[in-house]
Amino acid sequence: MTADLTEPTTDKDWGAPRSKVVEWHDPGPTTARGLSMAGLDYLNAMIVGELPPPPISGLMEFGLVSAEPGKVVFTCRPDESAYNPIGAVHGGLVCTLLDSVAGCAMHSTLPQGKGYTSVEIKVSYLKAVRLNSGLLTATGTVVKAGSRVGFTEGVVTDAGGAVVATASSTLLVFDL
Repeated sequence: MTADLTEPTTDKDWGAPRSKVVEWHDPGPTTARGLSMAGLDYLNAMIVGELPPPPISGLMEFGLVSAEPGKVVFTCRPDESAYNPIGAVHGGLVCTLLDSVAGCAMHSTLPQGKGYTSVEIKVSYLKAVRLNSGLLTATGTVVKAGSRVGFTEGVVTDAGGAVVATASSTLLVFDL
């Protein structure tokens, strides 16, 4: 088998360049304050602006909009910087959004001094996400909050209310 060599594509064929500036706060001080709070209090402190959001929020255009015991809601407005080679938002962004709501739902049930980490997540992609999908809304809910293991679910809908992805997650709960 042989490969044909072709001339590399030049910038003139690539379309206009784009850029994105991402800002975040040093996560150290926020983490230290958060460790002294119950999970729900920590999440609500971010919602009301007493604490900054985590750095990934700015990178992936996430926003935590509500938190109650066992349930959280995020929004996400992906831009074309999250596109994959076939012109849709990369599934990894949607998976990260689901992992975030699943984990934060669990976090909303934890007392001060407890943390969590994802053990596994299963994602089902039901519909492509593109710019015209509009604002995504992700809801995470706790199915069972055990003292050592938690089980959560997540759902992402587009601006029209169509479900674009779902997830189930298993999380390990531990002492901080």
